Amino acid sequence: MNKNFQQFYCIKLVCFGIFLLPHVVAQAQEFIPPSVKLVLQEADVPTTSISLLVLPLGSNEAKLAVRENMAMSPASTMKLVTTFIALEELGPTFRWKTQLLSDVEPRNNRLKSTLFFRGGGAPDLSWERVGDMLRTLRNKGIRHLQGNVVVDRSYFQPQRFDLNVPAFDETPDAYYNVIPDALLVQSNLIGFDIESSDSKIKFTTFPPLAQLTIHNRLKLSDVACAEWEKNWQSPQVKTDYLYRTSVTLLGEFPRNCKIVSEFNILDRNVYIEHLIRKLWLEMGGSWTGHVVDGVTSSSAKILVEKSSDTLADNVKVINKRSDNAMARLLYVTLGAENKERSEGVTSFQAAQLRLRQWFKKNSIDDEGLILDNGSGLSRSERITAQQLASLLQVAGKSNWFAEFSASLPIVGVDGTMRKRLTGSAAAARARMKTGTLRDTTAVAGYVLDVSGKTWVVVGIINDPNAAKARPALDALIDWVASGSPATELRE
Repeated sequence: MNKNFQQFYCIKLVCFGIFLLPHVVAQAQEFIPPSVKLVLQEADVPTTSISLLVLPLGSNEAKLAVRENMAMSPASTMKLVTTFIALEELGPTFRWKTQLLSDVEPRNNRLKSTLFFRGGGAPDLSWERVGDMLRTLRNKGIRHLQGNVVVDRSYFQPQRFDLNVPAFDETPDAYYNVIPDALLVQSNLIGFDIESSDSKIKFTTFPPLAQLTIHNRLKLSDVACAEWEKNWQSPQVKTDYLYRTSVTLLGEFPRNCKIVSEFNILDRNVYIEHLIRKLWLEMGGSWTGHVVDGVTSSSAKILVEKSSDTLADNVKVINKRSDNAMARLLYVTLGAENKERSEGVTSFQAAQLRLRQWFKKNSIDDEGLILDNGSGLSRSERITAQQLASLLQVAGKSNWFAEFSASLPIVGVDGTMRKRLTGSAAAARARMKTGTLRDTTAVAGYVLDVSGKTWVVVGIINDPNAAKARPALDALIDWVASGSPATELRE
């Protein structure tokens, strides 16, 4: 964090003990900075499609407010709501637990019973962590697994909320479209490292998966490497009754090109089976069962337990990378951990209740707020700029502000803002969460201006030409960073 940024927070929020009202009272003129207005005009976006709010951190008097009370589609800026409230409700040291259990004692290097694989909703359950768990099991002297592995996803209700859900867009196998569950391993992704020459295509895959065969039917083309997805087709996948899986790569791939990409193309139980079988065999073990769905026996005892990284660590990944699957897992965790949850209430319903209770507790009006999955990858989620700004103001005086602000992309430096506003007054001085959907572009976060004053900035555009108007939000951030709100809009 910028040194001046840190000093500002100390002076305004701690040293002088100044606290703010969570509900923002916008008393600004309907003013749009010329640089912002120019981009909007060039993109043919009317002011009726935008919502802007700029106010000092620690103050409830807005310097710029345009349609700030209009509920808008926020795209991934909705992740600010999920991540900050999770820090407040669960604490930055919260960890998810994944377990291997059995209700039978292993004997003579054999486990002649079901092995329960119970998920706890960990957003960062990588194949390496699963490998560590199996290695621990192997080090306990167990070599032969003679029974099924029962995957238990009952931490969330419903257990498989990904089933029968229509595709969000035309790329259902893309990483951002992965719908999680309580035992999501490696986000269910297969990685492809593909490299071509003038005449050949070679590839490798990861993570290690047993009984998986790749058939390469890609044809070389003269398309630019940067446009490799242009003629790419979703791979064809077939799994037989023996759980043997074949993946056929289709479409075209550019000559003299190298890419690394990941795809969500396998049934998740098949994925887990292939992974466990491969890793266990590599450790010198044998396994005669398969992966099946179920719930852990009440008499089962823990053989291996693996904790995730802390919530604070995961929040940083969620916001910097704008990770939808991880954000969804965090959202439903708030529901699963809601002690006031009633019988029959889903984890999503319990999460929504908890978030609205937080808004009420912090005196933020939730009128117009629509919650869906907490990630912003939704056609229905809505929030106002004033509600987002109010949350950012509450965050400014939170015990966990350091963890929260450190999770936001730094303009011109990292995350989803690394290529934006480089060399501008805002570079390395602003921390902004971005949001992008079809017909939506948004930013929300904190901007330190050239005089050392920190501002809360929220900008949302909902319009068919939103993508063309994205530079207008960059212009807004730069306008604030240059100190313009303090000089152009004097009280």
